[in-house]
Amino acid sequence: MAGGALAKNVFWQVAGVMALGTNTTLNGVVLSKTGITLAAGAVVHGKLMAQTSVTLSGNTVAP
Repeated sequence: MAGGALAKNVFWQVAGVMALGTNTTLNGVVLSKTGITLAAGAVVHGKLMAQTSVTLSGNTVAP
């Protein structure tokens, strides 16, 4: 992340389902009204929070 930004200070608010594709990287905290799904190989630097479910498939989630 540029300029010394930290993943814990970036928030993504999603009204529906959030899906992260294969071998992609996301930095930040995801707040989803429904669910979050990560495809195989997706990496998250931050947190995943959903009201319904978080589905992982061979992923890395680190602070």
